[in-house]
Amino acid sequence: MVESADIPEVHHEHQHTFGDDDFRKLTGIYVGVVAMLLSITSLGGSNATKEMLSANIRASDAYAYYQAKYLRQTADEIAATQLETVLAAAGQMPPAARDKATAAIARYRATAAREESDKSTGRGKKELLAEAQRWEHRLARAEERDPNFAFAAALFQIAIVLGSVSIVAASRPLVRLSGLVAGLATLLMANGYFLLVDLPFGYLLQLL
Repeated sequence: MVESADIPEVHHEHQHTFGDDDFRKLTGIYVGVVAMLLSITSLGGSNATKEMLSANIRASDAYAYYQAKYLRQTADEIAATQLETVLAAAGQMPPAARDKATAAIARYRATAAREESDKSTGRGKKELLAEAQRWEHRLARAEERDPNFAFAAALFQIAIVLGSVSIVAASRPLVRLSGLVAGLATLLMANGYFLLVDLPFGYLLQLL
């Protein structure tokens, strides 16, 4: 017959307690997840940097081409105006010469009009200006995204350090602090990808 005093002892033998070993194992998994998020953040920051460089180059090229178009258009308009002045000042001019000058004026005016806008090629001044503005918009978005990733990466690294120290010291408060830092970093990472909130990174960078 089993005595009733033995029953609690059997119960204690099967009772599992959450000790330091379990804590270290779970914290190690947590640190691995944070390291994965750091990698995703680094990828986003790298893409934002590449986007900034590419958009800046494309916008500069479009504006340079626009400037070249402007100079050509101005030269064509000046040439057409000069020929018109010559025709107006010339009292008597052979018909062949007048027709040739008139054709040249029309040609210069048509070329100047194409320099202003050319929908067939998309390389007129109007189209180039719109293209440059699109690249400037992409540049501005990339510049907004980049500091989100930079601050998120820094916070993830801090969270990993705190988590690693908490494993060695079996410190619950440290891993909780690490979780708070990692949570903030995750929000910044998400904001870097989606730009949900406009954050004052310019002011923060000035303080640093």
